[in-house]
Amino acid sequence: MGTVSAPQSFHPEKNIYIIGAQCTGKTSLVEALEDSFANNFDTTPPTIVREVARSVLRTHGFTANDITSDPGRCLQLQSLILEAQRNSEREALTKNPWIISDRSGLDPIVYASRHIGDEAVKLLTTSAAWQELRERMSQSLVFVCETVEAWLESDGVRLMPIDVNDWKEYDSLKPG
Repeated sequence: MGTVSAPQSFHPEKNIYIIGAQCTGKTSLVEALEDSFANNFDTTPPTIVREVARSVLRTHGFTANDITSDPGRCLQLQSLILEAQRNSEREALTKNPWIISDRSGLDPIVYASRHIGDEAVKLLTTSAAWQELRERMSQSLVFVCETVEAWLESDGVRLMPIDVNDWKEYDSLKPG
């Protein structure tokens, strides 16, 4: 990816969230933004909030299969991811007044909606973690990376959709 252009005196007033289904270029975009803000602007670069789901999977012994095979484990995983996102954002904001986040607290809610159902969504969206994250996101710039069929590729960790239509359904889900 190339660099991102903006006036050299750019002074951000909002956090930035890069969200979307798996394999949509989110991390690549975050890395390009990180590089651009570090090298091309006369401003304090943002703190980057890296994707938390992989570390939660590793730390707590989950697999991508747990998302689709066991609703109880899926809910536990999504709750842990939501908490980890909140904790990562809090930590980042103690170091810097603004962040760029690779994913968001919305991700575990979308996965809960897709793989468990409305009751799980209600549990997550009424949590203190989501209320804090939602408030912060409501005052931020949120970019949704759409699905591009040619980019769908397994890395052996992430949950893979059954087909392209299954993949695109993640783009259409919205929290209640």
